[in-house]
Amino acid sequence: MPAMFERTGLPDGPRVISARLPAARSVAIAAYVLAGSRFENPEQAGVAHFMEHLTFKGTAAYPTSRALSEAIEGVGGTCNAATDRESTVYWVHVPRREAERAMQVLGELIVRPCLDGRDIAGERDVIVEEIRSYLDDPAEHAHILFDLALFGDTPLGREIAGSEASVRSLPESAIRDFWQRSYRPANLVVAAAGDLPHDELVALAAAAFGRGAVDGSRFEPAPVLPAGERYLLAHRDASQAQLCVGLPGLRRDHPDAWVLEVLNAVLGDGMSSRLFLAVREERGLAYDIGSDLVDYADAGAIVVSAGTDPERLRPTLEAILVELARLRDEPVPAAELAKARAYLAGRLELRLEETRHLASWIGGQEALHDRVLTLDEALAEVAAVDAAAVQRLAGQLIRDAALRLAVVAPPRRGTRLEAALRLPGGG
Repeated sequence: MPAMFERTGLPDGPRVISARLPAARSVAIAAYVLAGSRFENPEQAGVAHFMEHLTFKGTAAYPTSRALSEAIEGVGGTCNAATDRESTVYWVHVPRREAERAMQVLGELIVRPCLDGRDIAGERDVIVEEIRSYLDDPAEHAHILFDLALFGDTPLGREIAGSEASVRSLPESAIRDFWQRSYRPANLVVAAAGDLPHDELVALAAAAFGRGAVDGSRFEPAPVLPAGERYLLAHRDASQAQLCVGLPGLRRDHPDAWVLEVLNAVLGDGMSSRLFLAVREERGLAYDIGSDLVDYADAGAIVVSAGTDPERLRPTLEAILVELARLRDEPVPAAELAKARAYLAGRLELRLEETRHLASWIGGQEALHDRVLTLDEALAEVAAVDAAAVQRLAGQLIRDAALRLAVVAPPRRGTRLEAALRLPGGG
């Protein structure tokens, strides 16, 4: 990654940030709308995700979904979007010579969608089927339940896509109001990576997105965590059980955020992590096993997920809790810590050689973080984490009272599992 990036704020328009990769044959552009499901009230549940779907139904210049897809796929590119809690990101990846086309398509999707009433009516069924697909996937369902267990019935705990009932009842006016309020040029961050001058990208963004102020919408603070029930169980006909167990983590720009990254790498990120080696390789309790971090502006989570034989739910949970307690009670050995830091550093270096990942790196930081780190600055943060810091943070976070568990299992399985939700050695 280049040592520097360039940033320009357009008057009443998007913030544009770019990193130049000399000789790159592709350009990636990511446009972040600074609004997501966390900005919804209960009556609007699912509106941010619904809005993302509708933009691809047609725009002023590309009146059909086919015209939109052909505009990018016709030159070998790719285009997609994703709705999160605090932002919605649209991205395009094209050959370098098609940068103007890519920026124009993003502008069309975000500031000039048709929002036709017939498209709104038809898309309800599509989104309902998407929600049903989540619930039919035991792993997805377990994550949905875990969010509810940790964050409670709040915008951080509710499913991003909403529920079948909320999608069916969402008024057309609520969708259009959400677009009018949130999809404003001044509420955007546009990030680009490729072999293009920053000034050229700024000019393209100004032409594609235009100007438009934002009303300054805000979201409600995160609840005191954990906010939901200690154990949530759902039954589905399946041959395997899925579990998610975790605890509150750190807000996005917490001073210990990089310490938590290293802690997570030791715990369950990758095939040389403790969870993978102990739960899968040594005990054969699970095929899929790992840990992830979730972070928001004012809250976060550490989440361990696994799929296992329904008869082995309890030993799988107990094995996970043993590894959590080890992090709390024992310093990470020097060689293991060095391996975790090298894993994180190498993964960053490899990913940021690609224009798509580089645009996401600088764009996500500009949109959601207090500052944008260069790769060298991030590597220095990783290298500075020591064993004492990891154990100190583990001691603060890994507590019995903070644990939450969600399980999706076949009928009559998973009952009485809450009694096993205790860390070895207390705490």
